[in-house]
Formats: sequence, C-alpha cells, structure tokens
Amino acid sequence: GTSPSGAHTEPWTFVVVQDPYLKHKIREIVEEEEEINYKKRMGDRWVNDLKRLRTNWIKEYLDTAPYLILIFKQVYGWLPNGKKKTHYYNEISVSIACGILLAALQNAGLYTVTSTPLNCGPQLRVLLQRPANEKLLLLLPVGYPKKDATVPALTRKPLEDIMVVM
Repeated sequence: GTSPSGAHTEPWTFVVVQDPYLKHKIREIVEEEEEINYKKRMGDRWVNDLKRLRTNWIKEYLDTAPYLILIFKQVYGWLPNGKKKTHYYNEISVSIACGILLAALQNAGLYTVTSTPLNCGPQLRVLLQRPANEKLLLLLPVGYPKKDATVPALTRKPLEDIMVVM
C-alpha cells in the first residue's frame, strides 16, 4: 500500500486466500489452464527453457501454502459520480507494488515463487468475486518451505551485465 503509482491512483487489489476450499479451486483452475499452456500454447522452446527449473502444470503448492496472494491490477477505477477513473500506468504501478511486497516477504523470512498463470485470470476473477475492472497480474503462494524443499541452483548475471554507469 505504500508503493508509488501513476497519478497516485493505487490501482491494485491484493486478495489473500487462506481458505482450503478456495485454494483448491484456484489450484484446479490453474492446473487445467497450465496443462493446456504446457502442451499447446507455450511452444517447445518455452517449455524446454522451463525444464531446468523443474516446473510443470502440477501446482501442489497452491494447496499446501498457508496463503495465496492474488494481485489484481485495476485497469480503471470509479469516481464518486459513477464515471470511470483512469488508472495511469496501472500495470507498471502494480508491478512496482509487487516488487515491494516480494522484498517485504523475503525480509519477514517468508518464501514465495512468482506465478503468472496464463489464461486463468477471468476464471479466478469470477471465483474470487472481483469486479470486471480487475485483471490478474500475479499469484504468490506464501509460507515457509518444507524441510526437504529444494531450489534450483540459479546463477544471476553479474552487476556489470545489468548496470551501466554513465
């Protein structure tokens, strides 16, 4: 909620789900669409690039994580007179807010994985009774890892490859 946003419109809604039934319904929706994504929509190159991360359409963690945070961008808002209010740079604004949330979760000692469930937004919006002006941007399972959890050994680009000093 402290994140900057275009014209200070604060175009975000953070839906925190802890109810086991809702988490399971979210998992069913995500897995159904993700299986189609992996088999038909994403293409061989994308699927092959994901293999090193050991990911697929099965998302058990959507049931087992204590919390799911679904972040919706508000593509527009409403003025007191009922007219639409423009939300400038809504996707960038919500993305910045997500970055701040990710840093806060990490600082609190919690773990998550960023998930952008392709083609799930409309069904999840309906399930969670969100208005038509909200579009799903990100899904974050949040909690502590299992004792036997493993994480792929990922390397980061060196600073000189990502920063230019002028």
